[in-house]
Amino acid sequence: MANPAQKYRVCVIEDDPDVAFYMKTVLEKRADAQVVAVTDPSIALDTIAAFDPDVVITDIEMPGISGIDLLRELRGRHPGMPVVVMTAHVSVDYAVSALRAQADEFLTKPIASSELVAIVGRLAEEGRAKRAASQQQVVLAIGAHPDDVEIGVGGILSAHRDAGNQVVILTLSRGARGGDADDRQHESLAAAELLGARLFLEDLEDTRISAADPTVTIIERVVAEVKPDIVYTHSAHDRHQDHRAVHAAVSVATRDVRTVCCFQSPSATIDFRPTRFVPIDGFTEAKLRLIDCFRSQAEQRAYLEHDFVLATARYWSRFGGGTSCEPLEVMRDTADISVPASSIHTDARIRRTQE
Repeated sequence: MANPAQKYRVCVIEDDPDVAFYMKTVLEKRADAQVVAVTDPSIALDTIAAFDPDVVITDIEMPGISGIDLLRELRGRHPGMPVVVMTAHVSVDYAVSALRAQADEFLTKPIASSELVAIVGRLAEEGRAKRAASQQQVVLAIGAHPDDVEIGVGGILSAHRDAGNQVVILTLSRGARGGDADDRQHESLAAAELLGARLFLEDLEDTRISAADPTVTIIERVVAEVKPDIVYTHSAHDRHQDHRAVHAAVSVATRDVRTVCCFQSPSATIDFRPTRFVPIDGFTEAKLRLIDCFRSQAEQRAYLEHDFVLATARYWSRFGGGTSCEPLEVMRDTADISVPASSIHTDARIRRTQE
């Protein structure tokens, strides 16, 4: 993570050498930034990986790879990295494509030097703040049965752990109706150990979990102990009664938690409508390894087959960038899910491109 006292690190991807030189000069002189200008887009991703910039600025129309394609790759490889997309052609279509691929800003050339310096400074500060905050986050994933959270957010939880966040799993039953309870308990412990997560394993009656007490009290106790910044749990849009009950209990017991999001279960209905799509590129194998811990279920549940899990993540990537995503319904969001970065941008910046 960058030291706040260090210069901002900016990577400019621009195939026009004159424009690249102009931007490099402006940012070095007026923003006191450390700038790498790349005029060959084919080496952009390797350069970014080696340089680890605070902000990336990319043109859209370039030979070999477009700025939108580059942005999608960056969202998969470096989810939280701020990216500015620029073009010489004012187009709403360009703006929409950029925002769908989760650009942080969309600019049209010629770009005023003062605007460039201001945007880079703001995004660099925001990016550094998010990276610093991610080291302090506590993440709590709450599921009704063993394997629920691993199926729903196994990739996201793996990304959180990779970023240094503390991950806690609360499983409210041992899943006796779906298999041997002792086997499922051991599988839950193995998955938590593999993930590096703290596990709370309760023993509420499978298929008869209540939306009130004792479920609410259990969740409140764990929330009070671990003090999570982010909670992931079941959606209300689910055919399984335990999943719906846990969702209702969580909505009460986590009323003071800043961010609460709902994941997709295999039993989710067509009314499950995610509004946030988190790229998990680089963490799909970790998710599969977590799911493989639940051998007693893998033998009888087709939705645990690797190709099914990967195809589901691949489908959701059409909305979130990268090649694999996990979808979330946002119940409440007053903090950032910064590992991986996943905010769906509003249409405010689309409007700005038309003004």
